[in-house]
Amino acid sequence: MHINWNVLLLFAALAGLLLSQPAFAADYPNHPIKMLTMVKPGAQIDLLTRALADAMSKQLGQPVIVSNNAGGSHGSVMASDLSAAEPDGYTLGVSATAAYTYSPHFIKTRYKIEDFTFISMLGLNQSGLVCAPDRPWKTLKDAFEWARKEKKGLTYMFQGSDDRDAMRRIAAKEGVSLSLMPSTGGPSIISAVMGGHADVGHLGAILFEYVEAGKLKLLAATTPQRLTPIPDVPTLKEQGWDESVEMFVVLAAPKGIPDAVMARLVQVMDNLAKDEKFRNFISDLKMAPVPFGRDYAEKYMKQAYDRFGREAAEAKKESTGKAK
Repeated sequence: MHINWNVLLLFAALAGLLLSQPAFAADYPNHPIKMLTMVKPGAQIDLLTRALADAMSKQLGQPVIVSNNAGGSHGSVMASDLSAAEPDGYTLGVSATAAYTYSPHFIKTRYKIEDFTFISMLGLNQSGLVCAPDRPWKTLKDAFEWARKEKKGLTYMFQGSDDRDAMRRIAAKEGVSLSLMPSTGGPSIISAVMGGHADVGHLGAILFEYVEAGKLKLLAATTPQRLTPIPDVPTLKEQGWDESVEMFVVLAAPKGIPDAVMARLVQVMDNLAKDEKFRNFISDLKMAPVPFGRDYAEKYMKQAYDRFGREAAEAKKESTGKAK
């Protein structure tokens, strides 16, 4: 009887691979997990990421180490790094949803939304447009009216491409010249606005402490609803523009994580949804609550991606029409 050793070795290798998958998943995690975040240390999303890492570490029994991979549009640098990571559950990422839903439509990215699995939404970052307290404006509408009257432009410091584009559209409708300044996050915007280098800037919930201290003035809520701590300032839509900037935050992973590992991560997030201490921490960050869980995250991300895709197609159509 002739034995084909090559065939036997192939079957042995395949059997070993199949057996190793459940064993790997059952053993997860057996070493530290890296959690990437889109901002520099000390920013609001960094604080959220570190609280999440600590809470997950307690459940998983392994350290969850935060890595600050700042840069790009709404975390596109972090998203690029996450897309290149092994899909083994040992590299996760926390960023604004726009890194996945908006940026691929409007800037050149090294990834696409299909490269990721979305584990859970984490919160809605309440955000708004601010100016220095000595400016003679109560609302953003006032700022544009002032600019037209004085025959001056406005300088705007933006967080990402979506708030930048929203302000571009508003300025165009108002007939006011808008100079754009990129930022490296909330602290840089605060410094620029307070120092008079930018007339208006876009901030997340970090704005509340500065507005409450009288160091900044809120001109408009950029979320669909008014900001809960400062309910007397109207939204962009209430001021006459059909615009909003939704700064949702999501926990993501590279596509292809083993089912058993994903189930473990989903279970951890389901547990945190019932963790009053963790949910209160999110509220203390002035973030609005959102449903936890993978089903809601995947559904929201697809809807947002498709919506921004339609906006990108419309913008391209308008640009082509103007070129003609």
